[in-house]
Amino acid sequence: MFMSSTARVAKDRFYPWLVLSTTSLGSLLVLLNVGTLNVALPVVTRHFHTTADLSSWILLSYMLVNTIFILIFGRVADVFGRQKLYLIGLSVFTAAALLIGFSPNVGVLITLRILQALGGALVITNTTALITDSFPSKLLGTALGINVLVASTAQLLGPVVGGFLASALGWRWVFWSSAPFGLIGLLWGLFTLKRTRTTKARERIDFLGSLTILLALGGLITGLSEGSVLGWGNPLVVLGLLLFVTMTPLFIIIEKFAASPLLDFSLFKKWSYSAANVTNFLNFFAQTAVVVLCALYFQLVYHESSFQSGLKVLPITLGMLIMSPVAGILTRKYSAQILSTIGLATSFIGLLIIVIVISPSVGYPLYGIGLFLIGCGGGLFLTPNTTTIMTSVPPHRRGIANGVRSMLGNMGQVTSTAISLMVVTVALPDHLKDIIYTGTTTGLTPSDLHFITSGFRYAFLVLMLAPFLGMFISYFRNAK
Repeated sequence: MFMSSTARVAKDRFYPWLVLSTTSLGSLLVLLNVGTLNVALPVVTRHFHTTADLSSWILLSYMLVNTIFILIFGRVADVFGRQKLYLIGLSVFTAAALLIGFSPNVGVLITLRILQALGGALVITNTTALITDSFPSKLLGTALGINVLVASTAQLLGPVVGGFLASALGWRWVFWSSAPFGLIGLLWGLFTLKRTRTTKARERIDFLGSLTILLALGGLITGLSEGSVLGWGNPLVVLGLLLFVTMTPLFIIIEKFAASPLLDFSLFKKWSYSAANVTNFLNFFAQTAVVVLCALYFQLVYHESSFQSGLKVLPITLGMLIMSPVAGILTRKYSAQILSTIGLATSFIGLLIIVIVISPSVGYPLYGIGLFLIGCGGGLFLTPNTTTIMTSVPPHRRGIANGVRSMLGNMGQVTSTAISLMVVTVALPDHLKDIIYTGTTTGLTPSDLHFITSGFRYAFLVLMLAPFLGMFISYFRNAK
């Protein structure tokens, strides 16, 4: 029996929302998992009795691999199909989450986190591209606003869920809880997603470019994260920074002459597109480490449990949750230039408040106000900025465009976390470095608390510089 034309039209009209439901579930799962560990990190650190540098790599290993492969998988998706790779990514992510809970030591945990990052990169790379392919332009801003809303919800629930699971059931359930939802998402995706068109088969994957960007970013994060712990003259730190300095220009040269480049530099000829991507990086740099820093600070200085600290970082994601749908509506009336600039300015004010008030003697409400403003700024920024990026490239380059967007966002996240933790620990005496990650405060003197608070203040000050710079870039995005 053939489907009537009316039924076919109705099905086609409903299909974009089915895609959005599928990608929303995948995004919720992946981003929720990231947020849960941010708060549960001290519990994991205490369980494995690990050192400061290994503790930081529990977070950074995922972020680094996810950042690099988001760019690589953006190109792969354009060639092999977004639907197929999205489902593969969700399968890998779910399986890795289940296995991480059985990790016998921190080395195995970090290895499995790397595997999980590969699956997460496949999911995140294809999410926005699938939405952009499916929705008509008049509804795209609304759809992307909902997508940001889902991401905000994941960030809202992540610290609370992670803190509760780690406190009540143990750190393993922080990961095991993802498995059933991952299976549901996979089955729903198999049912809803259509196969997407791919580019010509003769186009190849840029393996040389992938290797050089892997070495460049890996070297940078290794150097930044290990420098404050091992010392800036340590051979590993020097090697990491040297790899970044040498591989970055080599990557640019390779991409300019590659037949099927990993990063299409021709997309950056349009200044508004370039400005949107730069401010995307700065926005994520400003926001990402705030949750980690506040969770660690509240557990360390205010003697909060992981669950209590998770509750206290809620205002940042609550602000994003409130502003994301509002931003989607406002994109119909106001330009991305105005909305994104105001969003970055709001985040700047929120960070400034925290820089000013951070102290063991200051009550929580002032922190909450600062965190709420940071979240509102991020929610107002993301939707119009993402719309600018995704609609300014041809459809057959949306995989690459979304890969670059996601990669720069993740690059902002990983450098934010690495630099912030480095700033916090760089000036601390050796006996305080490990305490930052374990949350153990027994025997701390007033002098120790002063050192720790100063380190956190400097870290927030560094984060504050990003939206300050981003405001000017965003405002002048239409200048050329």
